[in-house]
Amino acid sequence: MRLTRYFLPTLKETPQEAQIASHRLMLRAGMIRQESAGIYSWLPLGHRVLSRIEQVVREEQNASGAIEVLMPTIQSAELWRRSGRYDDYGKEMLRIIDRHEREMLYGPTNEEMITDIVRQFVKSYRTLPLNLYHIQWKFRDEVRPRFGVMRGREFLMKDAYSFDLDAAAARTAYNKMFVAYLRTFARLGLKAIPMRADTGPIGGDLSHEFIVLADTGESGVFCDKRWLEMDVLEEAVDFDSDLAPLVKKYTDLYAATEEKHDPDAIPADQLVAARGIEVGHIFYFGTKYSKPLGAMVTNQEGQLVPVEMGSYGIGVSRLVGAIIEASHDDAGIVWPDPVAPFHVGLANLRQGDEACDAAADGIYQQLTDAGLDVLYDDRDARAGEKLADLDLIGLPWQIQIGPRGVKAGTVELKRRRTGEKQEISAEAAVNALLSGGAT
Repeated sequence: MRLTRYFLPTLKETPQEAQIASHRLMLRAGMIRQESAGIYSWLPLGHRVLSRIEQVVREEQNASGAIEVLMPTIQSAELWRRSGRYDDYGKEMLRIIDRHEREMLYGPTNEEMITDIVRQFVKSYRTLPLNLYHIQWKFRDEVRPRFGVMRGREFLMKDAYSFDLDAAAARTAYNKMFVAYLRTFARLGLKAIPMRADTGPIGGDLSHEFIVLADTGESGVFCDKRWLEMDVLEEAVDFDSDLAPLVKKYTDLYAATEEKHDPDAIPADQLVAARGIEVGHIFYFGTKYSKPLGAMVTNQEGQLVPVEMGSYGIGVSRLVGAIIEASHDDAGIVWPDPVAPFHVGLANLRQGDEACDAAADGIYQQLTDAGLDVLYDDRDARAGEKLADLDLIGLPWQIQIGPRGVKAGTVELKRRRTGEKQEISAEAAVNALLSGGAT
């Protein structure tokens, strides 16, 4: 993509309303624009990151056996009354009266709706187990929305819902999501640690929240230092096998939020105290929704029983902010490779110079022909402005082309995360990127 044909409204100054790093950098990098309190438009650069995160989440959900659907944002209040939750959300729920005086709501979550779908179509144990998920916008009317997309009113969420015949099968479904979540966050370049959690208004008696360690995290967390050395992607996972031993391996390591921390549970020299950001939450709540909503199936003995359920959420839009909080420096964002909006930033430092234009155009063509996403800064702007913008938006690799280098037959290849620079031939730079450096 040529920058002269792209929409990237970067800002030199930090907006006064931005209090944390991710909010400041998302505004400055032209990723989002606030429309009202806690509600944002996602501009092209931000939308690309959102889509990349969404795709990783989708791939891991599919690998676990979950099936994608799409439910509406507007729900019937009647369903929520039947579950007994209509009043639980209080003012956080946006309530709507349509033109026919029907009570509706903008969904903060989808337990009721998905349970009603299953109630209508699933009648026998032979259809189970079943896990349905979607990636959809939600709305919760936070009294004090703040911190940009980290605590907005409108947000993109992946929510999955499992349906099983009995508690043992439901625990198997829970374990699948537990492992899928570990893999998802690891693929996004995050160290997310599962911690036993309260269930809140979702309900149930088993819950884990997944916490990313970040200096600017919203709450205090504590964990075994061995967590920091673990790589969950090193271990091959068969989602059709018994995952209980793998889940036990991770839950046996100490991890606790500030509210649940027990100072006597782990030796002090083995403990890491940090700040954390919640990016995912999983729940097992049995028949909390299936009983009042009538989601029943016949079991092997022909008896009618309520299905056992769990729900599993990932804050997709919140993850954008969480990744930035965990990965930035004084110059700007430092994207992990899997979620970067472009693989390579290509800067022509002397636009209009015939030799520089030819060298930059040639590299751009080679990389795009090979399938890499390249943002080519072909603006008539100062070299310093171009380099500052590339650091700000945080693409994993940069290629800088200037008159001195062109004359010497070299370009500068920079790795954004480490700051390491190499002056090498254009051919060597292209080969380095095509051999896996930016994929």
